Amino acid sequence: MPTRIYLVRHGATELTAEDRFAGSTEVALSDEGRTQVAALAQRLRCDSLDAVYTSPMHRTIETARIIAAPHGLEPLVEPDLREIAYGHWEGRSRDEIEAAYGDEYDAWQEDPLTVAPAGGESGIDVLARALPVLRRIVQHHRDGAVLVVSHKGTNRLLVSSLLGFDTRGYRDRLDQSPAGLTILDFATDVRARLRLFNDVSHYEGVPTRVLQKRLSRWWSRPAC
Repeated sequence: MPTRIYLVRHGATELTAEDRFAGSTEVALSDEGRTQVAALAQRLRCDSLDAVYTSPMHRTIETARIIAAPHGLEPLVEPDLREIAYGHWEGRSRDEIEAAYGDEYDAWQEDPLTVAPAGGESGIDVLARALPVLRRIVQHHRDGAVLVVSHKGTNRLLVSSLLGFDTRGYRDRLDQSPAGLTILDFATDVRARLRLFNDVSHYEGVPTRVLQKRLSRWWSRPAC
């Protein structure tokens, strides 16, 4: 029997709506985010969960607690599941960063796996801390089912690494919506199969704010 990991991004925050970099910045869920997470909790209420793990950020802890409540579980905090630290980009929009740190942003956009903003982390830095945590969770809950709540960047890096994708393209080739559900089955500690990716059908029909710009330059170009 495979070990099943329910990998979830936290719900929306006010900075999500403003499309700002908020890796190590503490920000609470917005009302919209709580609605998204409550819908996911309802969806998973009948699934059997052995444990719930979460990043230490306020937005992930609140997300984990909402989903864990119907199962009578208390989320376990794993510091190394936190989001990428964006250094001196924290709290800024892409336009602001391009204007102030154009060369640095261009280098990072080209290779976010090895390039980091000043004072921040690269994708390799994140994988070096987060991948061993996920592996330990799989080992500890062999043949079980576990919820892991983390962040947009961290989740995409984990998925791309586990599935053998070109990790340099994780930002442009994989998306991660607020309260999006990804399911991975593990035959061994490192051999994973993707069962579901970034599914948000639990809150289809719930009004969401449409972003006019995205943090990735490639997905914010005007349509022809």
